[in-house]
Amino acid sequence: MRPVRGQIRYAMVIAAVSSLLGLMTMGFLALVIKALIETPDQWPLALMAGVLVCAVGTYLTRLGAFNQSHYAAFRLERILRMQLSDRLARVSLGYMQSQGAGALTKVIHDDVKALHVFVADSTPLYSRAYVTPVVAFCLLLWLDWRLALAALAVLVLGFGILRQALRRRGEMARLYNDARERVSAAVVEFVQAMPVVRTFDTGHATFGRYQKALDTYLAVLTRWYRESGFPARFSWVVLSPMPTLALVLWLGTVLVWQDDLDPVRWLAVLLLCTGMAEAMMPAMMLRHMIEKVKLSIARIQEVMAAPVLSVPEGAGERPHDAGVRFEHVSFRYGTIDADALSDVSFEVRPGTVTALVGPSGAGKSTVARLIPRFWDVIDGRVLVGGVDVRRMHTDDLLRHVAFVFQDTFLFADTIAANICLGAPDAGMDDIISAAKAAQAHDFIMALPEGYDTKVGERGIFLSGGQRQRVTIARALLQNRPILVLDEATAFADPENEAALIEALSHLMQGKTVIMVAHRLATIRDADQILVFDRGHLVEAGRHDDLVVQGGTYARLWQNYEVAQSWALGKAGQAPLTTRKSTS
Repeated sequence: MRPVRGQIRYAMVIAAVSSLLGLMTMGFLALVIKALIETPDQWPLALMAGVLVCAVGTYLTRLGAFNQSHYAAFRLERILRMQLSDRLARVSLGYMQSQGAGALTKVIHDDVKALHVFVADSTPLYSRAYVTPVVAFCLLLWLDWRLALAALAVLVLGFGILRQALRRRGEMARLYNDARERVSAAVVEFVQAMPVVRTFDTGHATFGRYQKALDTYLAVLTRWYRESGFPARFSWVVLSPMPTLALVLWLGTVLVWQDDLDPVRWLAVLLLCTGMAEAMMPAMMLRHMIEKVKLSIARIQEVMAAPVLSVPEGAGERPHDAGVRFEHVSFRYGTIDADALSDVSFEVRPGTVTALVGPSGAGKSTVARLIPRFWDVIDGRVLVGGVDVRRMHTDDLLRHVAFVFQDTFLFADTIAANICLGAPDAGMDDIISAAKAAQAHDFIMALPEGYDTKVGERGIFLSGGQRQRVTIARALLQNRPILVLDEATAFADPENEAALIEALSHLMQGKTVIMVAHRLATIRDADQILVFDRGHLVEAGRHDDLVVQGGTYARLWQNYEVAQSWALGKAGQAPLTTRKSTS
């Protein structure tokens, strides 16, 4: 709250003034009644004006306090979300994946919103919860100490009962928040996986998890309500204004009847007791808000303390060329996971095309993602242009590396905006040229609004192949010396695949290209093929040489040829189950 602390304190001062003006209103009312009793034939206009001024001042200052606290809350909400986004942009992808998109979304949205509510609503409550009771009790002691102690006894009794009801509040609040998070995650999973749900299990499995999350949530709420039960409800009754007023009214009646208390003082005590008793509700609301926001603050602080990738001091080093070299690199995704890469060393010369192949889970995509430093290696070094990527600033590194992911991602914007992402100064002619090179121009022009067509959330309005070609156009437009393609032709149909590869070959001349490939026919002419198996680099060379060696690559190539030659119902073919397992 440090960035808005000054504004919050200002709001609290205004709220305190509002509380004092409210007590002054009660005091002027008592004086008005006293004046009317003493001189019933004269209107105490000055005192009545004081009542009016204090009442209006109470309303205006309370409104001003809420305005200031809400302005501060909006500012803090923006600041925190910007800081969280900046932090997440500097942590490793490993941290992002371990936390999960749902949990991080909840922190940025729900937890920050909870802090917004706390700052906006609790600031004025502080004065009502502390200033009003303290000042009112002091005035009550001055007016009549017996009635003051009677009013205090009711409040002490109410808080004692409430304390019993709140003994396990921390544990129950944690269980409650955990149950809510599970419900939110189950809802997101059920909605996002609807096509799969309808195709395979008609919702039984996923809806079952959602139902289980709801049942757990209900059980937590029921347990919380049952354990707090009578003490919580009874404490709210005791701390309401009525019991305090009833006791003070009865005791005051006795004292006035015995001529031991001035009736006007008794009336002033009744008015002040109302203000003090009404302040108890804000105090309980404030306690509830503090307990509720503690968990949100802890989660925000946890994300803000997430370890970021180290940044070199000063200007950092810059690549000398477009070469890439791995030196004895080992890497694992988690502390207890097996190594995804183990002692991997190779060199990619500038201006050459290198293909990464191997069975699923061999480490190909891991190699590709270590180049732009999405993670840091456990052992060894990754060098770009002769410089360790850990000794480069992120901006310098990414100015040299363009990346096309296997899993495409498009923003809910126009096609043109998605293509020029990372190159905001690109003109329309450049965007069209990149789209033509990526074989995307024709289908774009067939859309109702051409390049101004909105692609929807995550590019939902485009097919998988169309999304892939838009991301390729994006990488081509960036024109960076090193281009990493993680199965860039995965969704290209047979008609466009050859043209796409040909276009990439022409446009990538002079660039260093590292391509993760499963379609081995697309990388036959690569300058270098690196073969991975279970995290180890087992073979390296050109296509013809690797086929002759009869190793892992030769086996992959043979399986690929069998899969390509398969035809439905072709005589002499192996049974379908055998052919599928071979491919």
